Amino acid sequence: MQYFELTFLILFLPLVMLIYQLVGKKKRPFILLIASYIFIYTLSGKLLVYLLLATLCIHHFGIWLDANKKEEKEQIKDLDKEEKKQIKLKYLKQRKGILFLGILILMIMITLTKYMAFIGVNINHLLALFKINLKFKLSNLVAPIGISFYTFSAISYLVDVYRGKIKADNNLFKLALFLAFFPQIMEGPISRYEDTAENLYEGKKITYHNMCFGIQRICYGLLKKLVIADRLNTPVKLIFNGYDKYGGVILLLGAILYTIQLYMDFSGIIDIVIGTGEIFGIKLPENFRQPFFSKNISEFWSRWHITLGTWFKDYIFYPISLSKMSRKITNSLRKKIGNHFGPLVAGTIALGTVWLCNGLWHGAAYHYVFFGFYHFALILMANIFNPAINNFYEICHINPEQFFIKAIRIIKTTIFVIFGELFFRAQSLKIGLVMFKKIFTEFNISSLNWKTLNALKLFNYELIIIGITLLIVFIISIIKEKGINIREKIAKKPIYIRWMIYYALVLYVIIFGAYGGLYIPVEPMYADF
Repeated sequence: MQYFELTFLILFLPLVMLIYQLVGKKKRPFILLIASYIFIYTLSGKLLVYLLLATLCIHHFGIWLDANKKEEKEQIKDLDKEEKKQIKLKYLKQRKGILFLGILILMIMITLTKYMAFIGVNINHLLALFKINLKFKLSNLVAPIGISFYTFSAISYLVDVYRGKIKADNNLFKLALFLAFFPQIMEGPISRYEDTAENLYEGKKITYHNMCFGIQRICYGLLKKLVIADRLNTPVKLIFNGYDKYGGVILLLGAILYTIQLYMDFSGIIDIVIGTGEIFGIKLPENFRQPFFSKNISEFWSRWHITLGTWFKDYIFYPISLSKMSRKITNSLRKKIGNHFGPLVAGTIALGTVWLCNGLWHGAAYHYVFFGFYHFALILMANIFNPAINNFYEICHINPEQFFIKAIRIIKTTIFVIFGELFFRAQSLKIGLVMFKKIFTEFNISSLNWKTLNALKLFNYELIIIGITLLIVFIISIIKEKGINIREKIAKKPIYIRWMIYYALVLYVIIFGAYGGLYIPVEPMYADF
């Protein structure tokens, strides 16, 4: 059962809504939890046990961390300053050990399911390099849907309890719902306990306003997913699977189409997820903010998969860049190479770690690692040359925010993103490099003709439907980029206009959605990450 399937949309979700609305306020969170476990079971079956283990882990270790803090407070009563300092250091060390053990258990679970085969291959390569005649046969356990997403939510909970940002929750059911809430289990967004847990457990009544707004958002997500992303799946598969048969222009087309497909699929599913949460009065964090209006790669990643980016920033980048060692390096280098390049060195170490983790988070393969370091290199180059570029703008009296300059920067960033997605989608790093090379060495524009497009299942009517739908999404994105809340605007219109828009959207999805034998069915693309 997927978010975009009729089983979910006309059976599972309405049934959950009905039962949720009929029971009392205190019982509603339990209805959501039961519904979540049923939904997860339809996706992963017995692999639901991984989620249950993660839930028990953070429940136990969170309580252990809080108990340690309470014990510390009892111990330091009536002690002098020096004795208090020693006791605090002792308990801090203990809490670090507790945190490390809790995170280790979570990381072991995700490693066993995602990275064991990759680790085995690399160990064997290393042994062969040193001419050691020994081979390890390691394979991944079957991975449950969404393990990367709920593992990161679980780690953030433990770290926030350790930092004192939140108190450990003794309520196991509340924690279980926080990790398992069915709309976000498959593709996120990656939630923080402080942002969603109370809201999830509040048991708000479904209101007409929330239901209308939630259904709006779901329909818009279905538009992106079923009309554009699924329709592009066939040509994208044909191009990437048959990369050796095509020249550079078709491979570039494949990279462009895949970039569109990935965005429409992922952001469309997130729209469905957030809309579903909105029906129940639950505000989930936004994961996209018009990323293709970004003027540089750093800004792009602050608008794309926002919750993953902020997770890496808060739990990897800042701890490394603000550590004692990093501050020591920064202070030393600041004196030698200046205020710009001094801090840049320590920041670069943290940034590199983030992008290595980002690549591996998406998958255990070298093309994902390359994808991470590709973006790391682009952001690093921007960090190095930004002062010089800003000086150039100032000397030449150029406003970087004027339309023409801004458009060039947006186009440049989009091109960088498209090439990054080429490597992301390629079946291996080697194939990605071959495709990248062919784009520049075998670029023959004449190969882009109607015969080729038809062979890729991009018929005239397909291109028209894709073009019109992309235009609709583009116009809505421009309106949102200007800070206009289009949903509120529609809500203020007379009821007959509102419902005309709603029906038009639903009918458009039903009529032009990618169904049938012509299309290759595609599950949510980020569910595997």
